[in-house]
Amino acid sequence: MAIRRRRARLSLPKSRDEIRDPLLSILTLLLIALIFIVVPLHAAGAISAEGYGFVVVLLLASCALTQSRRWSVIVALLFGIGVAAAAIVLRSNSPSFVDLYLDAVATLIIDAVLIVVVTQAVFAPGKITIHRINGAVLLYLTIGMTFAGLFTVVALASPGAISNLDATEMRGLASRVIYFSFTTLTSVGYGDIVPVHPVARSLANLEAIVGQLFPATLLARLVTLELSERSSRS
Repeated sequence: MAIRRRRARLSLPKSRDEIRDPLLSILTLLLIALIFIVVPLHAAGAISAEGYGFVVVLLLASCALTQSRRWSVIVALLFGIGVAAAAIVLRSNSPSFVDLYLDAVATLIIDAVLIVVVTQAVFAPGKITIHRINGAVLLYLTIGMTFAGLFTVVALASPGAISNLDATEMRGLASRVIYFSFTTLTSVGYGDIVPVHPVARSLANLEAIVGQLFPATLLARLVTLELSERSSRS
């Protein structure tokens, strides 16, 4: 009986990892749905509900909370959810730039927490699974969303800082800023939206550098983890 109990205790951490790892794939699907389906449909007027962002933020925060239960993560997520909720309340009563600022702040908080939590999960010692690979994709997408939040703050604080990115068009702002962020991250640069302000240019340069270095660094790290896991098993 004692041996069985000991084995059960030893198997608990593994079971937790088996439960948490699939959440990386779930988070990836949620973010993909937000970026490539929900935001474009909202910008086109097909989705009129203004609270969709809060729902997605709540889902992302819930999954991130399951990944890590540290108090710092819990406090940051609750604060981000509170800011997102405040933005929805203000937008419902009297839409203004304030709720856009709050949306951007909520996005930055949630994305920062996701980057920390997902990085720890993806690069932790152990076997490289499909869920960890999906987590790496999630990390890349989250970086793009983080810069989108930063570009939003710059565009709101200094109108004209990014050409062809009108912060006064509230409905299509998220779609345009996400589009600009990911074309910068991937160094596509169509040239239809261009950073003009020095701060916007600096952020664009930084994002482009991260977009170039991240895949190479990620690949090297994942290969190292896999080789380490194989050597430990042998």
